[in-house]
Amino acid sequence: MPLLHLFDLDGTLMFGSAAPVEISRQLGLSTEIAELERAFAAREMEPHEFSLAAHALWAELTPAHVRAAFDGSPWLTGIREVWRDIRERGDYCAVISLSPSFFVELLMEWGAHAAHGSVYPSVPFTGPLEVAGILTPEGKVTVADQLCERFGVTREDCVAYGDSMTDSVLFASVPVSVAVNARPYLAERATHVYVGRDLREAYRLLGLPRSEAAPS
Repeated sequence: MPLLHLFDLDGTLMFGSAAPVEISRQLGLSTEIAELERAFAAREMEPHEFSLAAHALWAELTPAHVRAAFDGSPWLTGIREVWRDIRERGDYCAVISLSPSFFVELLMEWGAHAAHGSVYPSVPFTGPLEVAGILTPEGKVTVADQLCERFGVTREDCVAYGDSMTDSVLFASVPVSVAVNARPYLAERATHVYVGRDLREAYRLLGLPRSEAAPS
């Protein structure tokens, strides 16, 4: 049975940063987003409250800002190589993130089979943000189940990669999990723990047989 690899984005594929931080940096709003990030991490804001505040903050956002934020983000090394190997094995890889869909979906360019984020209006914004489209930690599991159905696998065939409490519900739902540069709360609940800046090293912790396309 193929495996389905489920990757978080913020703090996992991206080292020490998050999509909202990188987007806001392009707009000169680093101080403002830092306060929202602090409040969210302290659980003073729910996902929908954070997203509504970020949407309002990004009133001047353009596609050029989004592309610059994506291209300039501190990504882990080896993401494309890992996803290429996953494809070569006949397995599947997907990204599930609470960050904006317009940013998360750019990872399809790197070889992900699917990429799901909180649903924002198209950039530049011309309409309101619909709260129903904002992902939650529990919503990550719902998306994972939808992907399982799409790819013909079950939760027992899934591997989750994450770094924070927003990944804990998904970690508890699958048999194998990789904590990547994770906070202690999540690391204690993972089957594998990785600290570093190369996704290939985290991927090798799974002990999968090497394929001809295995990342080196």
